[in-house]
Amino acid sequence: MITKAIIPAAGLGTRMLPLTKAQPKEMLPLAGKPCIQYIVEELAAVGIKQILFITGQKKRAIEDHFDKDMDLSRLLSGSGQKDLLSALDYEDLDIQFFYTRQSVPAGLGDAVNHARDFVGNDPFAVGFSTSCSPWAQFPA
Repeated sequence: MITKAIIPAAGLGTRMLPLTKAQPKEMLPLAGKPCIQYIVEELAAVGIKQILFITGQKKRAIEDHFDKDMDLSRLLSGSGQKDLLSALDYEDLDIQFFYTRQSVPAGLGDAVNHARDFVGNDPFAVGFSTSCSPWAQFPA
């Protein structure tokens, strides 16, 4: 059974400028959620337990999105907004998140190569966050 996945998310997003100048393309909203969240949820649904995000510069928002925000959790819990709180609780997915940085954009192959130590000799899946993008169908 495959339990590890990588999500390459180091691209510059130039085809979607100016939308992606200040926000990673993976974090662009699609039906109320960041695009990359759909990929994570799909991976969790098929039994993935560990995900490595290969990020680049200006991609900190991805890590922040999947990290537990204790201040926000207290605020939502204290104000009775438990439905919002549960929507942000990625611990319920039972996935461990890992991050590494591709410091120089050198293509998809190089990004996947950054996952060597993470995957070792184990089989793994690759999730592409652009596959849920409404812009993916349009040529550059």
